Amino acid sequence: MATLLPPPKRPKRYHGVAEPEPEPLKASPNVVVQFVNEHDGTPIAPAVNLPANVAREGLEVLVNQLRTKDDDEHVPFAFHVTLPEEATKPNATTRIVISKSIEVDVLAHASHAFSEEDVLVVCCAPQSVFKVRPATRCSATLSGHSSPILCASFSPTGNLLATGSGDTLVRLWDLYTETPSHALTGHTGWVLCVEWDPLERKLASGGHDGHVRLWDPKTGKPLGDAMKGHSKWVTSLAWEPLHLNPSTPRLASSSKDGTVRVWSTATRKLEYALGGHTASINVVKWGGGGLNGHGVLYTASSDRTVRVWDAREGKQLHILKDHAHWVTTLALNTDFVLRTGPFDHTGKRPLSDEGAQALALKRYTALVSRTPELLISGSDDHTLFLWSLFASSNAEPGGGKTKPLARLTGHQRQVSHVAFSPDGRRAASAGWDSAVRLWDCSGTLDGCAGQLGKFVATLRGHVGPVYRLAWSVDSRMLVSASKDATLKIWDLKTYKIKSDLSGHTDEVYCVDFVADKVVSGGRDRTVKIWKN
Repeated sequence: MATLLPPPKRPKRYHGVAEPEPEPLKASPNVVVQFVNEHDGTPIAPAVNLPANVAREGLEVLVNQLRTKDDDEHVPFAFHVTLPEEATKPNATTRIVISKSIEVDVLAHASHAFSEEDVLVVCCAPQSVFKVRPATRCSATLSGHSSPILCASFSPTGNLLATGSGDTLVRLWDLYTETPSHALTGHTGWVLCVEWDPLERKLASGGHDGHVRLWDPKTGKPLGDAMKGHSKWVTSLAWEPLHLNPSTPRLASSSKDGTVRVWSTATRKLEYALGGHTASINVVKWGGGGLNGHGVLYTASSDRTVRVWDAREGKQLHILKDHAHWVTTLALNTDFVLRTGPFDHTGKRPLSDEGAQALALKRYTALVSRTPELLISGSDDHTLFLWSLFASSNAEPGGGKTKPLARLTGHQRQVSHVAFSPDGRRAASAGWDSAVRLWDCSGTLDGCAGQLGKFVATLRGHVGPVYRLAWSVDSRMLVSASKDATLKIWDLKTYKIKSDLSGHTDEVYCVDFVADKVVSGGRDRTVKIWKN
């Protein structure tokens, strides 16, 4: 049977009114655009003249053709134009993200800071070649803890989850089946922190009883007795980076008693203790650079100082005294690569310790080759400071600066948490003022580009203090946990909420993000796993 054609369209009738004239196509002006690298401000190609209505996707294709790289891989880019200082309002966004076209987003911007006569400097930021899907639903609610959940951490591969609670238990959860794996008993007080070693062989936990314990995540059994020495509770734990010590990484623990203790995990004996702080140490971080690349310990304390120590000998290198109140949070731009060691988005497992060390070192050096290891400290004085204490990964004594690179202001109340994006280009800070603030850390130390520590945007939406932050692996999204019992996933192209995850019945104390899964825990004693 022959195919029947549809009947012709009925002509539109205007019932005595004259047929309107078809709207003429609006001519789009041509603009001169200079594409520059967001990281160091170097031009990607000479300035080009192009129609202002070219879509963002067209700009991406053009930049990929203009790049002088030999590889044929198509790299996704994000584009933005930085507003001039005179056009920037207080606490407003300092950049215009190009999401549709230059004509719609830049020339028609409410600030009227740009015209078609200007040479538009468009910053190009290469994006991850993979994309994380935003979590939109709760896929599992796991009960088991009988007290509020105080800490949660994914393993480096993302296969396991560890949670610590006020019921003295550490619990392990299998993320493939979303079921309980093991309950680790041994602490006699609240479990305040859990930390995985970079090869996922050991799990460390610290508690209100002042003990540090090591566990085998495969069997759920303790690895020997508790490591005792702290006279008050343990506030934070940090493992030695894998590229410095692949076989038996050491563990640092900080305590309310004002000391940091560094333990040998092979013998479970104390290697050395760091004294000098006059009040509680709130955070310890183990950096991968330092003097001659041997590693460095950063400690933040309620005595208003941040101290920097040589991890090999336990010698004090710097005292940073710029904060005016307790220093409660620290973040390194290398945190993500140090935490995940040799495991990246490809999912390959190293065959030996040496292979794992080589992979971890390659990932670490790739990150610090752009910008040396940066530190951000956040305090109850409502401010943050950005530091670069070692100008390169093999810094000599006296390298880097003991003066802060920038003072990051804007929070109206105490800063509760700060976290760097996995690519090290941006940092986010959460505060008791219910706001999350974004900072640009993508420049270079010589100051020629992307001013380090420049304010980017404020993310508002929570109605209670924001306790914790976690970044997606592709650095395109941020999740925040708050006292208002919700999690919010933020889209960092539009600086707006992408997903509002409500389901907890009380304050959310901890959150972590791995692949396309988000996990959260809090005062309602349940662990929730969120997926797309």
